[in-house]
Amino acid sequence: MAMTPVATLVEWRIDDAPVVYDGAVRAMEERVAAIRSGTAPELVWLLEHPPLYTAGTSARAEDLVEPIFPVHQTGRGGQFTYHGPGQRVGYVVLDLKRRGLDIRSYVRGLEEWLIATLAAFNLKGERRQGRIGIWINEGGGRDAKIAAIGVRIRQGVSYHGVSINLDPDLSHYRGIVPCGIRDQGVTSLAAQGVVASLPELDLALRRAFGAVFGEE
Repeated sequence: MAMTPVATLVEWRIDDAPVVYDGAVRAMEERVAAIRSGTAPELVWLLEHPPLYTAGTSARAEDLVEPIFPVHQTGRGGQFTYHGPGQRVGYVVLDLKRRGLDIRSYVRGLEEWLIATLAAFNLKGERRQGRIGIWINEGGGRDAKIAAIGVRIRQGVSYHGVSINLDPDLSHYRGIVPCGIRDQGVTSLAAQGVVASLPELDLALRRAFGAVFGEE
């Protein structure tokens, strides 16, 4: 069931150049504090990172197979994931307390956001029981992950967020077991035959976000 959108002022920020990971985390933490103090609006920040791996709070050492890129420990939920060029990261800093959202309904909303975004490109993104993120059914009983979710909540404000694969180098995932799942793959819009630019993906993300979460 879709949540009822809440009309609110959300700042949208889009970075064209890759953003250093630690700097992005600091910026999000500063925005969380500013939202709590009432001095800044909520934020959706769309960006790319240089190639790197991040380890969530449930990451297992054995899932770091070959650290061919820098590894960043992070406070978000989840396990290991990859970020890099061709992947759009969406950092979402929302006042969940004001919106009346608990963590479960918030994550459900993020899933709806990603599914609706993929639908704009005629792709059927799906949830899978017991797995975080959004998946594409590739047939033969095999799924491939096209979008990841990892969040953290501080004093009722969310940060970190989602990533969606537009056209990254999928071989870069070989250094980790993505999200701790060994028997499924990873994919992208490009691998599914979709030709789209980052601005086109950004537009679809913004439209779908407004339908799910609301914005003015």
